[in-house]
Amino acid sequence: MKIDILLGLQWGDEGKGKIVDALSPDYELIARFQGGPNAGHSIVFNNVKYVLHLIPSGIFREGKLNLIGSGVVLDPAVFREEVEGLGIPVEEVKKRLLISKRAHLILPGHRILDAACEQMKGSSKIGSTLKGIGPAYTDKAARNGIRVGDIIRQDFNELYKRNLEIHLRTAASYGFEFNLADYEKGWLEGIELLREFKLVNSEYFLNDLIKKNKKVLAEGAQGTMLDIDFGTYPYVTSSNTISAGAFTGLGLPPAKTGEVFGIFKAYCTRVGSGPFPTELKDEAGEEIRKRGAEFGATTGRPRRCGWLDLPALKYAIMINGVTRLFITKADVLSGFKTIKVCTSYKINGTITEEVPFEYDIYKTEPVYKEFQGWQEDISRIKNYENLPAALKKYIEFIEKETDVPITLISVGSDREQTILKS
Repeated sequence: MKIDILLGLQWGDEGKGKIVDALSPDYELIARFQGGPNAGHSIVFNNVKYVLHLIPSGIFREGKLNLIGSGVVLDPAVFREEVEGLGIPVEEVKKRLLISKRAHLILPGHRILDAACEQMKGSSKIGSTLKGIGPAYTDKAARNGIRVGDIIRQDFNELYKRNLEIHLRTAASYGFEFNLADYEKGWLEGIELLREFKLVNSEYFLNDLIKKNKKVLAEGAQGTMLDIDFGTYPYVTSSNTISAGAFTGLGLPPAKTGEVFGIFKAYCTRVGSGPFPTELKDEAGEEIRKRGAEFGATTGRPRRCGWLDLPALKYAIMINGVTRLFITKADVLSGFKTIKVCTSYKINGTITEEVPFEYDIYKTEPVYKEFQGWQEDISRIKNYENLPAALKKYIEFIEKETDVPITLISVGSDREQTILKS
């Protein structure tokens, strides 16, 4: 058995949570492999919306195991709030959720440093979620981090205080003012709750599971264009969001790759700073934001909206090895008379389909192809054949251009509003 990987192909917010939840019945275990509480995976069922930040999106499926992998950075305070807000008895959550001992902890000092660094950057800030993600991964790389497995050490409190002292000294040198109690609130209580969960050597657990022919789905956070190496640097996250990150974040060999499911919206969105070639700063962009409820699940910030960027999508498909495409929020574009797709870029007078080293340096202009829109409400449609002809033409154009089949179309936020296409 090989693992399947599901990840975002844009700047995050593609609808991964809903799709993972919908696919979960087919898998034994769902594993998060990177990122932290900067991610917000939304799931809607029974008219209730849940937003997950750390816990994999298979948690609502009875009898399914979920794993927070070693590549994740975990904030105990956020974890505690999330566990208690699931609407599932905590004892049941403990049965469904495993946590890698090798996952790193986000300390209160990491959140302080995140805010201090962002403040120092002034107008050049990157739009951090201020969740401590970057400083936590920095400490990991500098070999100063504290891992989940360390919470059972007798000297854990001393270990925490040592790191906190370093963080506070650094923040003070930045001239950043803060109230430590605000940042420590709920953190130690979260540590106590973590100790009640099953902490595992996840690399052994996962490899043994695969040997037993059990199906595993790796769930990515953020999106490909936010990858630390291949995204729109420096306006990126601090981890590898691409398919290769699933293996380093879970302790699995690349030879175990099965399907790679790539999720993308029928249009594009982005939260925070950074280049966005197809961004719409007009009525059309505002209409997409309004219809799609495009506000960050983690920060609440309004998302920037724009037309689909095909060169960026092809780039993401290439570096991830995507085998199937899932398109989401097709329902949001219902009612537009005309829909555009960026098919190439004009850079300094030259037409190219390649994603540039840095968009802003090269004055990237999108080159568009126009499509007739569809006016019908598609939110209740259950079969691909019943979708409007204009939408099917749009989907078939993307399939032809990317040479990858689109096998799932999301037409609403509820888990039931999902169309499977052969």
